[in-house]
Amino acid sequence: MRFFLRAAVLISGIIITAAWIMGAGKADEVTASAYILMEADTKTIIEGNCPDKRLNSGYLSKLMGVLLVAEDIDSGKYSVNDILTASDSVTNTKGSVIWLESGDTLSVDELLKSVIIGNANDALTVLAERSSGSVDAFVMDMNAKAFDLGLRDTFFESPYGYSGEASYSTAHDVAVICSELLKYDFLQHYFKIWRDFVRNGQVELVSENTMTRTYSAHAGFKACHSDICGYCIAEAGRDDDGTAFVAVIIGAESAEMTFNFAKNLLRKGFRNYNVSDTMFLDEMLKPVMVRSGTASAVEIGIEKQGRAVVPAGSATLRAKVVIPEYLTAPVRAGQPVGTAAFYNDDKLVFEADIITKSAVPELDFAYVFREVLVKLIEK
Repeated sequence: MRFFLRAAVLISGIIITAAWIMGAGKADEVTASAYILMEADTKTIIEGNCPDKRLNSGYLSKLMGVLLVAEDIDSGKYSVNDILTASDSVTNTKGSVIWLESGDTLSVDELLKSVIIGNANDALTVLAERSSGSVDAFVMDMNAKAFDLGLRDTFFESPYGYSGEASYSTAHDVAVICSELLKYDFLQHYFKIWRDFVRNGQVELVSENTMTRTYSAHAGFKACHSDICGYCIAEAGRDDDGTAFVAVIIGAESAEMTFNFAKNLLRKGFRNYNVSDTMFLDEMLKPVMVRSGTASAVEIGIEKQGRAVVPAGSATLRAKVVIPEYLTAPVRAGQPVGTAAFYNDDKLVFEADIITKSAVPELDFAYVFREVLVKLIEK
């Protein structure tokens, strides 16, 4: 007998919405609580409405759990081929499930499919216990990761994303989580599957995110809906050059509106914006003079190169470098001594420190004595 699993199929009730989000025409209108369009690499916000409003985001919460699992797989803690055994914790799991019982075994590969495609809570329980030892510890790790990413408007009560729990997030914070997920190439396979089977073909998984099969640039992630959170989607598009944009919509009033608006946001990103490298050669920076040091000057360079999102058709980025006329010893290696700021017209789009490439100790009597002695010996 085959069981059939659809991700988070609930009857949509009355949704209280915050604002109108207007598209290019009648078909693009959508009512939602919040939305955002973000460039994934730089995490630049292109546009949004109430992007920092704390909301119940439903099963989108699972994306943070998937991120923790991806980190553990990437670090070698375990692999997608490992076989895991379900504990008693899967008994009577609520919500979407693949009907695991204590003692059942499944590969990490199939567990990931079950979570990403089918939102299976029992599969996530098994992965959570493998990653953190217990579900409670996994939730703590989810919140710790949110803190590390600077997501101050996100809190997880559980890893599952039940609509009635106290978990909350924002369109912005979900977009950041998605941007992090895009860094793991091995996940892309799972996020692009619309329909699959697990448990020897006994359980069918069907993604609620139809953009996995209707949007050619699809790179992830998840769609869901409930009475409380409304229709939600976190969707990424990636072009042939590797540029990716993330659209997150929370609390929309219908699935069709949600998918259409997500596509329009992503198309707007690719059509209207480019990602430009902020290349600046160190050879363009002259050494800085050093006073009272064992060397008269020290070489400097930009600490890091970056990327910036600019409107399509914009002129080349303009760089402004600020460095001191001189430094006073001691100077340590890697010491920030100035800044390199990059502008698109008059808008600051990227900034990096100018740092010293080496150390310059302070000039003292012992150093002077040694130098004089060396010169006398050389004569």
